[in-house]
Amino acid sequence: MVNALTGWHAQQRRQAAIRIVLCSGALLMFLLPVVWTLLASFGITPNNVVSPPTWTGYPSLTYYAEIGVADPGFLGKVLMSFGLAAVSTLLTITIAYLAAYSLLRSRVKRRVMLVQGFLVLASLPVIAYIIPLIDIMRYLRLDDTFVGVTLALTAVYTPLALYVLYGYLMHISPELEEAAHLDGATVLQTLWSVLLPVTVPGLAATAIIIFVLNWNQFLVPSLLGGQSIQTVPAAMSDFYTFEREVEWSTAAAALIVSLLPLVVFTTLAHRFLEQFSLGGTIHED
Repeated sequence: MVNALTGWHAQQRRQAAIRIVLCSGALLMFLLPVVWTLLASFGITPNNVVSPPTWTGYPSLTYYAEIGVADPGFLGKVLMSFGLAAVSTLLTITIAYLAAYSLLRSRVKRRVMLVQGFLVLASLPVIAYIIPLIDIMRYLRLDDTFVGVTLALTAVYTPLALYVLYGYLMHISPELEEAAHLDGATVLQTLWSVLLPVTVPGLAATAIIIFVLNWNQFLVPSLLGGQSIQTVPAAMSDFYTFEREVEWSTAAAALIVSLLPLVVFTTLAHRFLEQFSLGGTIHED
């Protein structure tokens, strides 16, 4: 018995060591490009001429000051990205929440297949339906407008949000709604006063993920935007095109500045992110 217990503890230690090694290796792979960019933003770059490569340069904030020279409107583009991501996330979560609840309480046959179809739709690359979106926005004269880009971003990520929120809602006991209905509550009152407080963690986690996806979206703002609507990913594309001929450290500094809002946002919201899930197994009632 003692030998078996000792062997079990030894096996657990080996497995823990393997997990630590694998997680450390994955973390190193993820952080290495970020560390390289951070060092480059301070003017510390690798010297590939010598072998083994060494680091050259001295730490300096000069390149951060040069961002405004290379792109005078960069701060405005950061604010534009934040505004687009925030408004489109709010619209996406609102529409997806109402649609998921309506679908859950509907009597549509094979609704689970319909919900899974939304996941398939969310998995399609944006390029698959960006051309119809462009035609629609141009027809409505909403191209290169805040409203047009916001609606397009909402259309892109609503299927994913609907699938996730459907999974959260289906695990809520119907007795809560039945009790509210017996007390005379309407559907909207039930949604607001009964279901919303229960699903706040899932809603918040989903909203954070959608916000990050909106912030990093490149194709939609690039093709639907223009002189009036310019976001950080599109600006960074122009930045690197420009910086290939000048100084990479300035582009690295701009990239770090563009990442700071996301880092702060996700750090403050990490407790909600722990609640994020694709909703578990969705089954037919």
